[in-house]
Amino acid sequence: MPAPTADPRPLWRTFLAFLGPMVLGNVLQGMQGTLNGIFVGQMLGTHALAATAGMFPVVFFLVSLVIGVGAGASILIGQAWGAREPHKVRHIAGNALLAGLVVGLLAAVLGGVFAEPVLRALRTPPEVLADAVLYARTLMLAMPGLLLFILFSQLLRGVGDTFSPMVAMLLSTALSCVLTPALIRGWGGLPQLGLVSAAVATVASYVGALAWLAWYLRRRQHPLALGAPLLREMRPHGPTLRLMLRIGMPAGVQMIVVSLAEIVLLALVNGHGPDAVAAYGAVNQIVNYVQFPAMSIAITASILCAQAIGAGRAERLGAITRTALWLNLAITGALVLLGYALSAPLLGVFITQPEVIALAQSLLHILLWSLLLYGWASVLGGVMRASGTVMVPMLIGVACIALVELPVAYGLSGPLGLQGVWISYPVTFAAMLALNAAYFQGVWRKRRVARLV
Repeated sequence: MPAPTADPRPLWRTFLAFLGPMVLGNVLQGMQGTLNGIFVGQMLGTHALAATAGMFPVVFFLVSLVIGVGAGASILIGQAWGAREPHKVRHIAGNALLAGLVVGLLAAVLGGVFAEPVLRALRTPPEVLADAVLYARTLMLAMPGLLLFILFSQLLRGVGDTFSPMVAMLLSTALSCVLTPALIRGWGGLPQLGLVSAAVATVASYVGALAWLAWYLRRRQHPLALGAPLLREMRPHGPTLRLMLRIGMPAGVQMIVVSLAEIVLLALVNGHGPDAVAAYGAVNQIVNYVQFPAMSIAITASILCAQAIGAGRAERLGAITRTALWLNLAITGALVLLGYALSAPLLGVFITQPEVIALAQSLLHILLWSLLLYGWASVLGGVMRASGTVMVPMLIGVACIALVELPVAYGLSGPLGLQGVWISYPVTFAAMLALNAAYFQGVWRKRRVARLV
């Protein structure tokens, strides 16, 4: 796993070699949720699908906490890996994994205890509340495994390994695909669990994926294998944790603000009844598949820039940025066009009622094109974060959500209904891109880039 700065291939090929397994892994992770949604929607009905959709912003909030830790750790690991310092890589990874484990255990306990009041506060429709609470409490048990898996995937990317997380995600998805319908129907002597089947399958699938990942990395003598050298580093080290949080938590804070905004917007959607909630869940499933490449391109740009900085080759940052912006246009743009062309049949996979499909299709058409803007803004923010410039991208993101997205959603939801809520997304992404580009061109490019570790 050589650092990309030593790779003789054209930069776009280095990008695709890193990007391909990561996108596939993200798609597999999304597919796990998608297939669970299909099984629940088709085998148990729209009522059950609405009960599962209400937890999406809460899960996103919990994931945001760990992604903040992982974002800082992956940048530091990327710089240490580019400088050929594996002992620093393991030290940073050990501290990150310890923090992620603590967050996961707290999420499992507190999420189970407060599931009902949270769902009531989100204005979950009364007719699905009991099922939503049951599903939420079961799903929270998956948080330690899910959050550790996400974190470990981020750490592995820092050393240029996107293959191992992809294979582990393939195993997790396969387990979930088998277990969810089997538990819904009680096949093969398994208990018939109904709605909570998807949550139970999620718990089992991530435990299985983590077990395989631990075995595989040790067998390959991977630099981040879960052996004695890494376990010795799983103890808190104040300076490392502070640097990791300083670099990563602004990204985590931004994601938390995004998740809080989603919770607020979901409360608006819940006010329109179960059909609107089901449409919200189905649209999110499809949007995820378009966002995965956009997010993965930004992550790849950030890691490659971090490794270049660590290797003392900051002159490559401009070429990495340009390559990422063009790849977003090509890959995300193609998926946007595909999403428009196939929107009705894709939504029909999740929803059976024609009137709900029509509603979801109108919402999807408002949002899809703006994911290109989201991808470009994410690339610029990711490149700046690789050098330790984290506060301004975070402030831009938070300001756009607080001062653009929420006011636009509330202002337009009255006269335009659900369509008004969805219009807030493209308006927000456009503002985010404009502000990131202005700071990138006017300020960041004039600064001297130096190593953080």
